[in-house]
Amino acid sequence: MEENRWFLSIIQNEFRSGKIDLDHTMKLLEKLQLPLDFAHVKHVFKKIVDKRKENTINMEDFRAIYRTIVHRPEFLELFSNYSQNSKFLADTQLIEFLRKEQYETKDCEMTALEIILKYEPIEEVKKRKQMSFEGFIRYMNSEDCAIFRKDHRTVYQDMNHPLCDYFISSSHNTYLVSDQLVGPSDLWGYTSALLKGCRCVEIDCWNGSNNEPIVYHGHTLTSKIPFRSVIQVIDKYAFMVSDYPLVLSLENHCSPQQQEVMADYLENILGDKLLTSTIGDTQVTQLPSPEELKFKILLKNKKVGTIEDGLLRRESGSRGEAVEISDSENITEEDDTDDKTPLYPRRTSAKRKSDHRSSPPPRKKSKIKKIKIAVALSDLVIYTKSEKFVSFEHSLSNQKCYENNSIGELQARKFVKNSAKEFVSHTSRFITRIYPRGSRTTSSNYNPQEFWNVGCQMVALNFQTPGLQMELQNGKFLDNGGCGYILKPEFLRNCNSTFTPQNVGSHGNPMCLSIKVICGHQLPPSSLSKTNKADPLVQVEIYGVPQDQAKKKSSVVKSNALNPRWDETFSFTVQVPELALIRFCVEDEISLVSNEFLGQYTLPLMSLRKGYCNVPLLSKDGGNLEGASLFVHVWYYQ
Repeated sequence: MEENRWFLSIIQNEFRSGKIDLDHTMKLLEKLQLPLDFAHVKHVFKKIVDKRKENTINMEDFRAIYRTIVHRPEFLELFSNYSQNSKFLADTQLIEFLRKEQYETKDCEMTALEIILKYEPIEEVKKRKQMSFEGFIRYMNSEDCAIFRKDHRTVYQDMNHPLCDYFISSSHNTYLVSDQLVGPSDLWGYTSALLKGCRCVEIDCWNGSNNEPIVYHGHTLTSKIPFRSVIQVIDKYAFMVSDYPLVLSLENHCSPQQQEVMADYLENILGDKLLTSTIGDTQVTQLPSPEELKFKILLKNKKVGTIEDGLLRRESGSRGEAVEISDSENITEEDDTDDKTPLYPRRTSAKRKSDHRSSPPPRKKSKIKKIKIAVALSDLVIYTKSEKFVSFEHSLSNQKCYENNSIGELQARKFVKNSAKEFVSHTSRFITRIYPRGSRTTSSNYNPQEFWNVGCQMVALNFQTPGLQMELQNGKFLDNGGCGYILKPEFLRNCNSTFTPQNVGSHGNPMCLSIKVICGHQLPPSSLSKTNKADPLVQVEIYGVPQDQAKKKSSVVKSNALNPRWDETFSFTVQVPELALIRFCVEDEISLVSNEFLGQYTLPLMSLRKGYCNVPLLSKDGGNLEGASLFVHVWYYQ
């Protein structure tokens, strides 16, 4: 009776005229504050009205729609298991549920009361410290039962380690929103990346007319945007999502005169946000921490001399002249200032022209090129000096802690395969940026996991390109409050580590994991279906070191996108859970050899919560699929 009174108090005003249409049905369901997908509501509504050949429903019809979509049988089964009368859960029964099923161990009594106060919609039931099925539904659909751990949704890691001890969310060609040949450059690329928590953005700078530097993909037909406008957007959005330092990675092709203009814009627009001096001692023997660099913007660029030289010049007020420095450039491999595939290649030689679209030959020759660096711009580089990578041995003997390297994906992949121990040792000391090969003209991405596995801090991806690679990126950086910095495991911070992805040894803390995929709810229908149907299946995938890579697939449920049920359990043993990601992917089986993507969700394995959880599904471009979810049970031990 109490449930009926509560329900009637919300809906009866809408039925004063007796019947309502689809729009009013949707608005009324929204008043009940539950995640709903319009396509599914429309489908259930249509099934009712088609029988009568009219476009309106009465109150009993509305109840039927509500129960079909909201009163999920899997929730009712759980509720009935702990409710003596199948109508209400007493606080003691809810406490038992939290302990046995949700693995809550701390202060369950207080937690149960908080849940009742937060989710129970019926005041009379709430006063009795009970929970109705309506309240239980709201609790099970809530963030408190989301698969991503609540304590990982805020910054919880130690942020006082040196910068090189963190994975840093990094973007490549941030100005692009499409392909690398003829697509547009757009300020939205920077806005979007920064709103996703990105902490290293790339700016390709070229000479523009009227002494105004421009940003675009050089030697291509991509459009151009003013450097000044890019810095203004960065100033606005730099710390909107994260308080921690932002790195501007310059790919600098400008003349010394336009570099000085760049320096002026950086200082005048960014003001105090721009880091222009060291924190504490000018003798830098260790990089500062993200905590020490909060709300600071760092410039990553070539630099003339040492940090101390630059600070002395700035103190004396001398901007100095442009300085010519040597920069070894390999003919067949790209460095961080020449990682593009031009639409019209430079006419240097017949051999280079003919090799433009073919696979690069083995590395043989190097040449020395001279580049001019404006001292005014150089002196703005403090802790992130770009230094060409020569070899691990050379870096160990010569590289300073504030010098960092950019390595192309092809070369980096060879190091992962052949020199993984040296690679791990290198990234424990120096910030290392990985960038996509220049031949990825469609802005496709590599798999970032293989480079996280060896500790590379800045694994730069094309944020504008959806797909598995960006799903892994977005999933990884959900961790630590989405602040864009994730503390690397100890075995990737230790300079004497013996860890390699191929031979994990005693590193890591193996996890035994069990995932029961119970059901789906309000899944996106197949693009081929006219009746809101799909033939869904679920893939549960582990991404990590090679030994941990795994994929398990459920059976197919035919013709059901609203509430398909599987009740299938998958078990995994993960040797290095600290590096692993888990991905839930829902597909529609179109044929025996072809599936259509419906939705996915990816998160760090260490961020899984135990117990019954809802898995919110995301679209291909990372957007929320309103109402679409999986219902699973998670259990693990280490």
